[in-house]
Amino acid sequence: MILIIDDDIAVRTSLLLILQQEGYKAAGAGTPEEALEMIKRSKPSLILLDLNFSLGTSGKEGMALLQEIKRYDTSIPVILITGWGSIELAVQGMKLGANDFINKPWDNENLLQSVKTLLDLQDKKAGNHTRKQLDTLYDFSHIVGEDPAMLQILETIGRVAGTDASILIMGESGTGKELIAEAVHQNSLRRNKPFIKVNLGGISTTLFESEMFGHVRGAFTDARYDRTGRFEMAHKGTIFLDEIGDLDPGSQVKLLRVLQDRTYEVLGSSRTKTVDVRVVCATNKSLRDMVAAGNFREDLLYRINLITIQLPALRERPKDIPLLVKSFIRNLREIYNRPNLQVTPEAMKWLQQLPLPGNIRQLKNLVERAILVSRADLLQVDDFRSQLELSPVKSGNLQLPGVGAITLEELEVEMIKKAMLFHHNRISKAAVSLGLTRSALYRRLEKYNIPYDETSD
Repeated sequence: MILIIDDDIAVRTSLLLILQQEGYKAAGAGTPEEALEMIKRSKPSLILLDLNFSLGTSGKEGMALLQEIKRYDTSIPVILITGWGSIELAVQGMKLGANDFINKPWDNENLLQSVKTLLDLQDKKAGNHTRKQLDTLYDFSHIVGEDPAMLQILETIGRVAGTDASILIMGESGTGKELIAEAVHQNSLRRNKPFIKVNLGGISTTLFESEMFGHVRGAFTDARYDRTGRFEMAHKGTIFLDEIGDLDPGSQVKLLRVLQDRTYEVLGSSRTKTVDVRVVCATNKSLRDMVAAGNFREDLLYRINLITIQLPALRERPKDIPLLVKSFIRNLREIYNRPNLQVTPEAMKWLQQLPLPGNIRQLKNLVERAILVSRADLLQVDDFRSQLELSPVKSGNLQLPGVGAITLEELEVEMIKKAMLFHHNRISKAAVSLGLTRSALYRRLEKYNIPYDETSD
């Protein structure tokens, strides 16, 4: 049973009709006292809770009731119902244990999607399938791994993929966040529609609106043609917003609006467009720390992480390393026409002991370089060790200049020049080697007046 708590009988009646038409059992309560009595009498499977009762708009009654509900039973999912004026209050409610919030006037489809997602998660919490069972249920053909933590992640993906729930994928660089996003799309009802990838770290602030929402001819200097934005490209499909932690505050506001009400304006046009899209985001940064530091909007964070997936680092699942290496070897046998390629058991054990700060990406790079350099088809420990020593991600004892010999700014300038020279002016490669995004490197190149050729990237 779904319990609707709202003092407005018109709102209760409307929500009851919507839910009952979808086959859900639902009941309504008009006061906090009546609601608590109903919760204790028959535990609801989900609660829709309005933040304001009587004539007040402070939301205090709704917030107090939320705390009472969570004290009584933390397992009951709660969706807050809020007006535009109380978004900040809804965010506070999320901190107190609410699972989602919807705005008045609500969109029926979005409301039902949130209800379905939360009920599905409640129903299927006790999963624990083997990898073989998961592969019969879902399409995870591009994901390698049998570690219990990875199986739990695949289980979660399988459960939520069929919904339109927003998903935030977190993890270190190279852990496979894009593959997970693709798996979400491939197992969703949108699988035959577009999957649009956007690297937010590579889009400058000035071009954000044009890239994401498109522009019409003449909207700004050099806008000679109409341009279709990424959200329009992703209509009816999935949009993958990678490196969302690199988004500047101004762009965060613009993104929040389209995620909030699924509408946007094309740059240079006053016509509002509506978009139907599933949003999956990824970052290697701690967004909660960024929120605390004032660098990321709290309301945007709660919009993008109805479901959060934390990918483990490769060093936390060493038993998956042999599986990954074998998968790489199978592909590289065909690519390099070396059908007899193999790795010795000793080399495989040695690889499992590596810290691999670059995770799967570094491991793949290491295996491929070893194959290219070695003439033997049976790869030994030394074949990998020699390439690891050349690895740009390898951490060792750095020989830094003496204190006072050079300023931090001068050191940064020299490292940027060195990276640009080494990568032949390729911005993207130089940025990766410096641990920066493309846009961050562009800013530093301009700040320090370091010449570069944009056409060479």
